[in-house]
Amino acid sequence: MKTLSTKLLQQLSSKQAIRRHAYSTKAIPDFGQPTPASHPQLMKEGEITPGITSEEYISRRKRLLELLPEKSLAIIAAAPVKMMTDVVPYTFRQDADYLYLTGCQQPGGVAVLSQECGLCMFMPEAKAHDIVWQGQTAGVDAALEMFKAEKAYPMSKLNEILPDMIKRSCKLFHNTLTATPTYTDMETFQKAAHVGKVSDLSIFTHELRWVKSPAELKLMKESASIACQALLQTMLHSKTYPYEAMLSAKVEYECRLRGAQRMAFNPVVGGGPNGSVIHYSRNDQKIKDGELVLMDVGCELHGYCSDLTRTWPPCGSFSSVQEEVYDLILQTNKECMRLCKPGASIRQIHNYSVELLFKGLKEIGILKRDQFRSYHQLNPTSIGHYLGMDVHDSSMISYDRPLKPGVVITIEPGIYLPSSLDGPERYQGIGIRIEDEVLITETGCEASWGTFYQTVIIIKLLVCGR
Repeated sequence: MKTLSTKLLQQLSSKQAIRRHAYSTKAIPDFGQPTPASHPQLMKEGEITPGITSEEYISRRKRLLELLPEKSLAIIAAAPVKMMTDVVPYTFRQDADYLYLTGCQQPGGVAVLSQECGLCMFMPEAKAHDIVWQGQTAGVDAALEMFKAEKAYPMSKLNEILPDMIKRSCKLFHNTLTATPTYTDMETFQKAAHVGKVSDLSIFTHELRWVKSPAELKLMKESASIACQALLQTMLHSKTYPYEAMLSAKVEYECRLRGAQRMAFNPVVGGGPNGSVIHYSRNDQKIKDGELVLMDVGCELHGYCSDLTRTWPPCGSFSSVQEEVYDLILQTNKECMRLCKPGASIRQIHNYSVELLFKGLKEIGILKRDQFRSYHQLNPTSIGHYLGMDVHDSSMISYDRPLKPGVVITIEPGIYLPSSLDGPERYQGIGIRIEDEVLITETGCEASWGTFYQTVIIIKLLVCGR
């Protein structure tokens, strides 16, 4: 028996070695991220990242150059690697602006864009030791062949080339969030900053990212679909496993199983009074029988985020008090959806939601008379935000801006009644939010999923014990 097991293991090892060798042929170059050649199941020919073609990336850079003042220079650094310990890095996530303009998903690079030179990429130089431990990374060849840069140099050339480019420009723009001393410590950059020639690039990139292309919308719909399916599965799971940690693990598992690369943020899983903590993240409590659970989740698919919230009773039925508050939030969600159309703004929709919730809270007795100040303690959040490559996307765009077709926002009315609520005891410790993604279209809007009916179906299943 032992001999047979040994032979089987040897055969298996041999087959695995053959498979590894076959995949690692020199015919398929490794650029440190998926390509159509290395991941044909994920990408089509002509795509730099899944779903986004090289033509779209080139178009984005062209549109940015059209927005920039004449003789401007844009400097965009990749996100840095952040360390959990001295040797363990956090999972890397690329800066949205750098990814949006280059398609490069890897750390360590600096991209420079100008009307004079087009896209010039300075790429990190992989050392033999790094390749052994971390694998191949994109270099100068990848910048030219894959990312379609007009010029590319190793990072060691930055101090030699960039100062002259800065001197020839009249205005500098850079991504302040990922600014790196690699270029900010340069004398030429310091001088330009001293005389007021340096500004934040995000006022332009957020403008570009605000309205999504058809390819971006396709990815965002897929991301929303994954999060929706994962949340539905988690709701069904909640009656048998009423623990915040288990529900958090379940929703992440279901998202990854369907192709998401990561969660868009740490899931909010607030059972009972924890649901009244807006961005609760401990996720370490048991959900008691009769309590609600509020789950705010989203995943990231090839650089595009989803963001959804549902609140429900894992036991299968709302109490009369819970149902009263839930119905107010649900109706507010529906009414706000009707306002989502071109020309409206998030600010207008928010103000309308405040009117509805304030009126409703007075009617059910949580607020007395005109306690407007008290209302803002129970709901200090906005009705929604822009959504895209970041969860709170295009943050430089005002909420007063009239919405356009292709803009994606969230609608997320909620009410957060802490255990210390100065009001009727029966309402204490209840947190309810219903959040949907909304695409603004030419004729109105398109929501991420059925706000009311999906929730009703799941609760009925929970009651039936299925």
